[in-house]
Amino acid sequence: MQRFKTLLPQSRLSFRKLCSHRRAFTAQPNYVERDDDDNSQQQILVEGRVKSRAAILNRPSSLNALTTSMVARLKRLYDSWEENSDIGFVLMKGSGKAFCSGADVVRLYHSLNEGNAEEAEQFFKTLYSFVYLQGTYLKPHVAILDGMTMGCGSGISLPGMFRVATDKTIFSHPEAQIGFHPDAGASYLLSRLPGYLGEYLALTGDKLNGVEMVALRLATHYSLNARLAWLEERLGKLVTDDPSVVEASLAQYGDLVYPDRSSVLYRIDTIDRCFSHDTVEEIIEALEKEAAESYDQWCLTTLRRIREASPLSLKVILRSIREGRFETLDQCLVREYRVSLRGISKNVSSDFFEGVRARMVDKDFAPKWDPPSLKEVSEDMVESYFSPFNEVESELVLPTALREPYM
Repeated sequence: MQRFKTLLPQSRLSFRKLCSHRRAFTAQPNYVERDDDDNSQQQILVEGRVKSRAAILNRPSSLNALTTSMVARLKRLYDSWEENSDIGFVLMKGSGKAFCSGADVVRLYHSLNEGNAEEAEQFFKTLYSFVYLQGTYLKPHVAILDGMTMGCGSGISLPGMFRVATDKTIFSHPEAQIGFHPDAGASYLLSRLPGYLGEYLALTGDKLNGVEMVALRLATHYSLNARLAWLEERLGKLVTDDPSVVEASLAQYGDLVYPDRSSVLYRIDTIDRCFSHDTVEEIIEALEKEAAESYDQWCLTTLRRIREASPLSLKVILRSIREGRFETLDQCLVREYRVSLRGISKNVSSDFFEGVRARMVDKDFAPKWDPPSLKEVSEDMVESYFSPFNEVESELVLPTALREPYM
């Protein structure tokens, strides 16, 4: 474990300091169902505790994939709970075998194909606003990341104060495989991982388990799934708004864990050699050289994952992660909002639609990317994803004057 602590850049804030900030306050899902907005109360359940509230993501058949109405309800609840002096802290968890599998991209896919671009725009605006609220929340927050935690599922949880991983946790950002990009604050979080691990995870979609999340400080605590009921019972009895009291209870049911030798974290030197390059083409060339010299199957698997992804998305993602290193959370969200709306617009490419079709609708797993190769992705194409909107009112506006970002 000490090895991984030394990997954290000394010039940056640690994840515990970064995401556990203490402000002034002492298997693929089944997407067949198309929920109506008025079902949000059933899809986000609320449990009242002595001095706390719990928000429960409740679409287990869709692995708790997020819709606009779900995120809007979360934001309303969190706003009201923050203002309620009778509530000391807040907890979030998922029902079923997942915490949250990310956005309901199939719902977005169908909605966009039906001409409802405004609905998709509203989804991203609401989602990113909630991520910013979570990242600047005044009260202690506990996210129980039991099961699949993918895509924007990390965005609605990791910026909070406490994150509990378990032996069932699976963390990943597979957006490149569907012609999209890691969003909802991912360029902020991934860019602050040790070395160039963030680039690796974003470009390949590789998974981390709960132990690895703790080692990287993406999670603050680790608990076996079998102990969660006891942990939640203990938290439910707390009468406090003191983060140290909440943390002590989490530690009481926590476990001290270390990554095993098969973990990708033991490949950090190789990852840094290969993923530190300026372009995707150079990263691939470095991996090919590493594979030829080492005969390492991991290099070949990594190359395969990158080559299966959208070439345009790969270049957009690399730039996004690199820019995220030097930006605050709100700046990352504003930039990601531009990239997301450009990605679903079809003005430059239809890769998002093709990726979702191939992997989640028709499931032929044979996307026809456009452009089909990295060499055909021009700098102007990539630049178009990042340039400001022509109309100022189209930009994402976050309440930075009222809720100061913590970096």
